[in-house]
Amino acid sequence: MSQLSQIEVAQLQDTTNSALYGMFRNCCLAVLNSGVDEDDYEVLFAPYENFDIKLVRRERGVKIELVNPPEVAFVDDTLVTGVHEHIFAVLRDLLYMGNKYAFTHKSAPADSVSITDMVFDMLRHAQALEGNDSLNTVVCWGGHSINLTEYKYTKEVGYQLGLREMNICTGCGPGAMKGPMKGATIGHAKQRYKEGRYIGISEPSIIAAEPPNAIVNELVIMPDIEKRLEAFVRLAHGIVIFPGGVGTAEELLYLLGILMNERNAQQPFPVILTGPAGSETYFEAIDEFIGTTIGKEAQSKYQIIVDDPEEVARVMRTGLGRVKKYREAMGDAYSFNWSLKIEEDFQRPFIPTHQTMSDLALHHDQDNASLAIALRQAFSGIVAGNVKAEGIQHIKQHGPFRLTGDATLMERVDTLLESFVSQQRMKLPGSAYTPCYTIEK
Repeated sequence: MSQLSQIEVAQLQDTTNSALYGMFRNCCLAVLNSGVDEDDYEVLFAPYENFDIKLVRRERGVKIELVNPPEVAFVDDTLVTGVHEHIFAVLRDLLYMGNKYAFTHKSAPADSVSITDMVFDMLRHAQALEGNDSLNTVVCWGGHSINLTEYKYTKEVGYQLGLREMNICTGCGPGAMKGPMKGATIGHAKQRYKEGRYIGISEPSIIAAEPPNAIVNELVIMPDIEKRLEAFVRLAHGIVIFPGGVGTAEELLYLLGILMNERNAQQPFPVILTGPAGSETYFEAIDEFIGTTIGKEAQSKYQIIVDDPEEVARVMRTGLGRVKKYREAMGDAYSFNWSLKIEEDFQRPFIPTHQTMSDLALHHDQDNASLAIALRQAFSGIVAGNVKAEGIQHIKQHGPFRLTGDATLMERVDTLLESFVSQQRMKLPGSAYTPCYTIEK
C-alpha cells in the first residue's frame, strides 16, 4: 500500500461508497479497540455510533481520516504505531484486495485452484510469505476464552518456541492467540533474534469479537473463515493447539479432514495438542470425540503433550526438520505449502442459516472426511451464532439453530458442547452464555 497509482487511489475512494465500506468501517473500529476485553460486538460498538473513517486523496497515495475514534487507540493524542499498521492492513485487505477480487463476505472464486491462488495472492500482497522460507512458522490455535493458568501456559510454550527461533502465527485475538506471541517475544529477545514475526490472520466477521492483540506485527484479513483456515495450513510449518471452545474444535476438524486425504498421507505436518496440568480431562474428551466420530486415523495425526512446554518445542523443532526434507524432496516452496491437497468441499464457503444448519449431514453413512466437513460446518455455525454479527442477528430473529442427525453422533456432539459451556469456553469468563443452538437426538 506504500505505492499506489492515482487510478488505484480513486478506486479505493469509490469503494468507500460501496456495501464493502460498512465492513471496512466495522473492522477498523474493532482494530482501534485492540486490547479491550469484550467479545460482544454490540457492546463493543455501541459507544461509537458516530465513528467514521474517510479516505483522503493525496498525490503520494491515500490518507486515512478518523472521526470520533476510541481513545484507547491513542497515547498523548498520537495513534499507537501498531494500531496504525493494523488500520492500513484492513485498508489493504478489505478495500484494495476486495476491489481487486470484487468480493463481499459471501462470494468466492469458482474452483479449487482459483481459491488457493486467491489465498496465495492475498498472503503475498500482505508480504506474509516474505521471511517464511526459514521453515519456522508455528501456527497456534486455541480459545479466546481461557483461564489464567491456561493463558500462562500458552506464554510459556511461546517462550520455548521463541528460544528456538520459531515465529508465531495465530488468529490474532486474545487468550491463546495472544499468549504464545507474548512468550515468543521474550524468547526472541534472549536470543537476540531480530526476525521475530507475530502473524495474525483474521476475517471480517470475527475481528470484532477478537480484535488484533498489540503484539501482532503482520495482520492479514481473509474474506471468510474457509480462506482464513486455508491460509493457516498453507502458511504453517507446524501447528500447536491449546485448549479452546467450539472454534478450536472447528479448526481441528478442518485440519484433520485434510490430513486424512490419502494424497496427503506422506505429508509431514507436526500437530501438537497441549495444555497445563489439569487439562488432561479436556484433551481426553477431545481425543475421544475425534476417535468416535472420524476415527483412529484422525487420532494418529496429532500428539498430545500435557504440562511440558520444553517438550512441545523440542518435538516441534524435530517435526520442522522432517517438513524441510519433504519440501526439498518434493520441490515445494518453503513459504507456502502448495503440495497439500485441499478438496473443494473444504474450501467452499458455508453460510450458516437455520436452513443450512438443519440440512447438515450429521450421520455416519459417509466417509470420515465428509463427516469432518459436516461437523466443522456445524461448529462454524455455532461460532457465528455466538460472536458474529450476522449469526447473532439470525438467532435473534429466528431462535436457536437446530442440529439434527444420527442419535449416537448427536449425543457425542451434545456432550462435547456441554463441556465447553460448563468450562466457560463459549464466551469470555464472567459472561452469561445462552446457547445459540439446540441438539435434536
